[in-house]
Amino acid sequence: MNNIKVAMSAFPSKICFYGCGNMGSAMLRGWVAAGVSPDTFHVVDPVAENLPAGVAVSRASQEVARPFDVLVLGIKPQLLSSLAPDIASLLAPGAWVISILAGTTTQTLSEAFPSARIIRLMPNLAAAIGKSPLGVFAPNETELVKTDIAAWLTPLGAVIWIDDEAHMDAVTALAGSGPAFIYRVIDALTKGGEASGLPHAVAAQLAIKMTEGAAILAATSPETPKALAARVTSPGGTTAAGLAVLDADNALDRLMTQTLRAARDRGTELAKGDAK
Repeated sequence: MNNIKVAMSAFPSKICFYGCGNMGSAMLRGWVAAGVSPDTFHVVDPVAENLPAGVAVSRASQEVARPFDVLVLGIKPQLLSSLAPDIASLLAPGAWVISILAGTTTQTLSEAFPSARIIRLMPNLAAAIGKSPLGVFAPNETELVKTDIAAWLTPLGAVIWIDDEAHMDAVTALAGSGPAFIYRVIDALTKGGEASGLPHAVAAQLAIKMTEGAAILAATSPETPKALAARVTSPGGTTAAGLAVLDADNALDRLMTQTLRAARDRGTELAKGDAK
């Protein structure tokens, strides 16, 4: 649950979301839950639905009467070149464009919006509850401005500054796509519990609550996840027997490396304009 409240004096008076799918909607919900008034936001999206009550929605840019100082860009990366003129019409001089587009570099964004200040951001769906990692790359901003940016974003989760843009595809793979991989692990644990004789409902509840507790402990403990795993493991016990399967030929490490590499490489392909 999001318990962080926004200092409204430091928050933009108006933010436009151009394109507001699952990720944009999660950001909106996180900010509204943190106390930002819904009328701070204006969504431009032909199909967006189930947005927080009070958020203004326009189905086309022609319906919007004013330019914006801050615009969150949430379209499909492949649509940027065709939609850039329409998006630019909504920008005030020197506006910030906060891009959550996978694989789309600051150079590409700057070419599309030459008068804008570009920030790359990679959140995930947990922004809705203030628990998203937030990979942020803002190479042209001062430390003072970065402090303001962090203040805007903190209600959505933990701000992690990225110094090298070449790392952003890996950030997207781990922080942005990562929840889907964890959800699949939870689903696999549930299936494993069923195969071991548990009713589905019991296995699902155990898998979710176990994952929740383990994640909270990993986030709050001074010990590393590896050390915590060792604490759970007694020589010759049940945990050791299970870990022997995961550790055989580094099976889990290899699987996660291959998974993240595939997601990272797809980000690189998107940056090159591969729309397949």
